[in-house]
Amino acid sequence: MGANISSAQRLELAAVRQHSRTWKTTCFWVFLEDCCAKLEKLANRYIWPSVYLWAVCLASTTKGTMFLFSEARIRLYGWLSLVSQILIVVTGGAVRLTGSGLGCPTWPKCTNESLVTVPEQGIHGIIEFANRLLTFVLVIIALLTFITVIRLGKQKRIGLVWPALSVGLGIFAQAVVGGISVLTNLNPWVVGMHFVISAALIAIASILLWRIYAVQHEPVPYRAYVLAPWNFAIGMITLLIGVVVTGAGPHAGDANAPRNGLELEALQHYHSYPAYVTLALSVVIFFVLQKIKDAEVLKLHKQISLWLVIALVMQAILGIAQSRLGVPPLLVGLHMLGASLLASLLTFQLLSIRAK
Repeated sequence: MGANISSAQRLELAAVRQHSRTWKTTCFWVFLEDCCAKLEKLANRYIWPSVYLWAVCLASTTKGTMFLFSEARIRLYGWLSLVSQILIVVTGGAVRLTGSGLGCPTWPKCTNESLVTVPEQGIHGIIEFANRLLTFVLVIIALLTFITVIRLGKQKRIGLVWPALSVGLGIFAQAVVGGISVLTNLNPWVVGMHFVISAALIAIASILLWRIYAVQHEPVPYRAYVLAPWNFAIGMITLLIGVVVTGAGPHAGDANAPRNGLELEALQHYHSYPAYVTLALSVVIFFVLQKIKDAEVLKLHKQISLWLVIALVMQAILGIAQSRLGVPPLLVGLHMLGASLLASLLTFQLLSIRAK
């Protein structure tokens, strides 16, 4: 029967189907916009006032203050600080890898007329705006952490104030850098600075968590004591070169965003050299610690070193795979997650071996 349809009829049928798809897409966005408008009206009238009143009442009561800022919650807030800083790297990577970097083409608003994403921005606007919203979650966690630290008392908060404060200030620095990256059409050097700040915040959040647990220092073998700072420094240099590699790669965050113009293949090799040195040093430190036969001595130090070696091996596998396969987005995203975990593990290893 299909053979009896003329070319003109086929074209007409294709046009009807295309019109149908366009109409369905338009209806979807109209429906979504209508739902958002209704939800916004409902939130402005009932939800936000209720949440605000609940928060004020909770914070203004003794029980509420004890609930939010209890010393018992400081470990939870420490973990939330670290996990949220790693999570924002993953979501930021999703923004770039899906080409949603300019889903909100301006800053601080999403568009010139709207603070939130609009139907015309499509799925890219939703992804970018969702990533911006996550910043508010980080701010809330940072505030809860800092206030709880301040309420600990003079003796118990020693060593905790500056990392708790730095994480909070770093979030605002990230917001400003994010705005500049949008206004500069995703300049790769500005976008790279985004991750550099994130790596620093992950390291600081790791220091905060380490000090919250007040891990007691144990004597370590001299060779591990000497190698740990070098391992940390070379590992961080590896991450920095990785930022430059990213700026030369194909995933710019938008089809019209510029690249740094450097040779990707050569940079991948330059990135791998310090990475292999870091892996070698990590393996040496691991075996130096393993020479201590007593399982309970330096137990935490050994576990951290083991996880660091595992993370480095996985990163090497991912790096080689993505280079061979043409830098697929999924592997790039996993590599970014691995880089975030390395920033934390390198910090934990340095603290476990050198902190007093």
